[in-house]
Amino acid sequence: MTNSVNSSSNVIQVLLMVIGLSFMAFQTHAQTGADEQSETLPKVRILTNEGAIELQLRPDVAPITVENFLQYARDGFFDGTIFHRVIPGFMVQGGGFTENMTRKEPRAAIKNEASQTLPNLRGTIAMARTHAPDSATSQFFINVANNDALNAGVRGAGYAVFGKVTAGMGVADKISGVKTARVRGMADVPVKPVIIQSITLID
Repeated sequence: MTNSVNSSSNVIQVLLMVIGLSFMAFQTHAQTGADEQSETLPKVRILTNEGAIELQLRPDVAPITVENFLQYARDGFFDGTIFHRVIPGFMVQGGGFTENMTRKEPRAAIKNEASQTLPNLRGTIAMARTHAPDSATSQFFINVANNDALNAGVRGAGYAVFGKVTAGMGVADKISGVKTARVRGMADVPVKPVIIQSITLID
């Protein structure tokens, strides 16, 4: 009887050890997979005259939007554009106007990829557009607050989030608080231009 109990106890211990090792292996594999995915997601730096903002983009969720943004960046389209609309407690928008408030000519509009997978949370980057869902071109905005009203399904098609700030959120906050005025019929334009010097892919 004692031998039988001891034998059963040994079997249970072995099984628990195997289960524990399997769980540890699963955790390691899951973490490795997450790390590998993070490393494959493109990263970009927005360099402005107020400082730098770094972003991690999400082509796995918004592939058309990310490729559109990266193509504008590769073409140097953003260089010399400004953050032309900034609202504290809401967002900072740029990528379409030069320092003298001349609108740059963008490429064709893209499909709206707004998704509940990527909501408009503080620190995310999303595409600006008109009332028409599929009208986004080059202009983008960085949320400086949680903007639930901009999410897909809340008040319509929503605004497509395609990445998040990984460094320099303080710069975005600083930009959102600069003094603004109405310029050429547009409200919330910084009095002192906030210039996007470049947007480049980080190796």
